[in-house]
Amino acid sequence: MGVLDGIRIIEFAGIGPGPFCGMLLADMGAEVTLIERAGKGGGMLDSGKTSIINRGKRSVALDLKDPHAIEAVLRLIENADGIIEGMRPGVMERLGLAPEVCLARNPRLVYGRMTGWGQSGPLAQAAGHDLNYIALSGALWFAGEPGRPPLAPPTLIGDLGGGALYLAMGMLAALLNVQRGGAGQVVDAAIIDGSANMMNLLLSAHAVGQLPFERGTGLLDGPHWCGTYACADGHFISVQALEPQFNALLFAKLGLSDDPEFKRPYDSRCWVALRARMTTLFASQNRQHWIDLLEGSDACFAPVLTPAEAMNHPHIAARNIYGKPDGVLQAAPAPRFSATPSATPRPVPTRGEHGAEILRAAGISEVAIGQLLANT
Repeated sequence: MGVLDGIRIIEFAGIGPGPFCGMLLADMGAEVTLIERAGKGGGMLDSGKTSIINRGKRSVALDLKDPHAIEAVLRLIENADGIIEGMRPGVMERLGLAPEVCLARNPRLVYGRMTGWGQSGPLAQAAGHDLNYIALSGALWFAGEPGRPPLAPPTLIGDLGGGALYLAMGMLAALLNVQRGGAGQVVDAAIIDGSANMMNLLLSAHAVGQLPFERGTGLLDGPHWCGTYACADGHFISVQALEPQFNALLFAKLGLSDDPEFKRPYDSRCWVALRARMTTLFASQNRQHWIDLLEGSDACFAPVLTPAEAMNHPHIAARNIYGKPDGVLQAAPAPRFSATPSATPRPVPTRGEHGAEILRAAGISEVAIGQLLANT
């Protein structure tokens, strides 16, 4: 059933990092009850059976403008361990589901709040998205080539890395504290906070002079010869042989060991020339040539694959990282546990699929259930 078997989470439907956090907890065995909006649905909040981030959850659709629905939610909260909500600050308070209200019903509750800017500060009420949060936090700065606008992978650094993962970590820490006898509390997970916190590793490199704030002059960014390269067939490969023993092997396999220009791989004055040479070299052969030559060695190499290609790669396939449940390409739960392995993810629910059973388990009468679900 998973390491979180027995943990009950109430998630309020949203987009992006909040639902992704709920998926992570559901993947690890938590019982996640998704409260969706009443009505016809549609749009970004309702992508049906293709909404991978809702896999393994149970769904009830309620009209949260109805006081009776709010009371039903509070009944659910009485038996829950945690809440996930990603509303703009103040929305839950206006609905009558403020942290103090919910914690009064359940003092052991962990109330997880997912926002971009945080619950406080001058920008707390402003709209924003992943790119904006990581731009302001500094996490976007090193993403890209010098002299060109920064470009980061969509949603990964902010929404998911600085948002969903920090919310999951914070909620699990707070749940552990409750199990040790502590009180319930609010977890304020802001993407701007988490993405800034993720910078600490790079800031350590900056502190010792390896990563100046002048973009494109450090070991890990810009014109350094470690990076991605185009092949003759239009595909791409990656090399990042940073350590001496690894780049010595890479250069040997590429026939560059005796080339004077490659004797000084850590001299920043040589990087532009080395990258140019390697660009020409990698462009001279198809991607498969470089896979045959370099993959599996300590040359720190990998082809750049689409997710569909990755699914069929021998290493990915051996670990069953990707699959197609219900015909939808998706990644398996992670991380892996030796004693309490995560079960195969349960299907994505249809909106409101489990409404009656969820409300019935909370002790709500059949008459009241019929009224609550009448217009959903």
